[in-house]
Amino acid sequence: MDTYSSNHKLNARLTDLKPSATLAINELSTQLKKQGREVYKLGFGQSPFPVPDVVVDALRDNAHQKDYLPVVGLEELRLQIANSYSGKLGINRTADDVLIGPGSKELIFTLQVALDPHLILPSPSWVSYAPQAQIAGAHTSWINTTAEEGWLLNPVLLDQFCRSDTSSPRLLLINYPNNPTGATFDEQHLTSLAEVCRKHNLIVLSDEIYGETHFEGQHRSLASYYPEGTIISTGLSKWCGAGGWRIGTFIMPPELSYLRQAMAIIASETFTSVSAPIQHATVSAYQGGDQIVRYLSNSRQVLKVIGLFTHQFLTDHDVLTVKPTGGFYVFPDFGKYRVTLLAKGIATSDQLCHQLLEKTGVALLPGSAFGRPEDELTARLSYVDFDGQAALDYAADRAPLSADENTVVALAPQVKLGLEKIVEWLKS
Repeated sequence: MDTYSSNHKLNARLTDLKPSATLAINELSTQLKKQGREVYKLGFGQSPFPVPDVVVDALRDNAHQKDYLPVVGLEELRLQIANSYSGKLGINRTADDVLIGPGSKELIFTLQVALDPHLILPSPSWVSYAPQAQIAGAHTSWINTTAEEGWLLNPVLLDQFCRSDTSSPRLLLINYPNNPTGATFDEQHLTSLAEVCRKHNLIVLSDEIYGETHFEGQHRSLASYYPEGTIISTGLSKWCGAGGWRIGTFIMPPELSYLRQAMAIIASETFTSVSAPIQHATVSAYQGGDQIVRYLSNSRQVLKVIGLFTHQFLTDHDVLTVKPTGGFYVFPDFGKYRVTLLAKGIATSDQLCHQLLEKTGVALLPGSAFGRPEDELTARLSYVDFDGQAALDYAADRAPLSADENTVVALAPQVKLGLEKIVEWLKS
């Protein structure tokens, strides 16, 4: 380290942070492909589907929009979102309850800065929640979940934790359909969670960015059961294929208006407002219509077929996997191959994923990146390495689809080949 660097040190909270695991694996996979390697990109969770034409057309029509918009977001967009969610969830939300940001990721971070909470996370959880808390200087506690319980947060364990820890404010962050497991909560589970959250006066951030990807279109929000304390986080990245557009949404209860105001102040001093053309175009996405309905129906069918096939294929080869109900992911546990993997010098999930990528070209993310123990041989598999437009066209011509091998070969040949590569390597 030179003299200049030694005299100008980073914030101590950043010294042990690494780049986001999801972005890192995507960049590494791209580099390997440029080197001529065959890579099966099952590590990065980006929607493969194109943005619906009606939304793209709206962006084109609004390319001239150049003015700064309100910090909290375009009023027309906020009203459209409020009306959409009020109708779907049976709760009363207005434009004044909605906050627009440059991706839900930025809003989640801004919330933690504004609230300075004790963050409560189920394990596993998405890779960026805990690092964001660390950057913001917040304390994080993990509550373990198990494959036997579908990797879902147990309300009894949440209650026990809250009775043993009375710090304030406490922010519970849940995400479903879940990244990394693909699991979701049913009505009974949400009712039980709501009772515990109300009992302990928790603020809940319900990250429902994958809500519209629920395979059956039956997503339920915790806000329907605990409306006074639940913030819904969503956006266009997963259900509308617009990850690069960077637009996210918080729908907040009136009881937390003070928190929304604090977030808006932070936004005014940081990102100012979201791109004007993007906000104007997003109105069309939330207006719905026949094209959006067809888009969602076909994309859900495609994801369901590939997800259920992936689950069954891995299960048939002794890789423990919970059946997904939405989203893009499964969370396989390779524990039954521990002896075989130890013979390859593999004792951690990180070693597992590194060797798998090196030997087979299959990119997965280690379970340790999601808050699981280092020596637990879990990983996240994202089954979206396929041509989204071609898959939508296939579904439109042949719906309803069945989760058989021929259909998966037609929809996602790279995913099937990647799965075969994993099993061949495990058994070699």
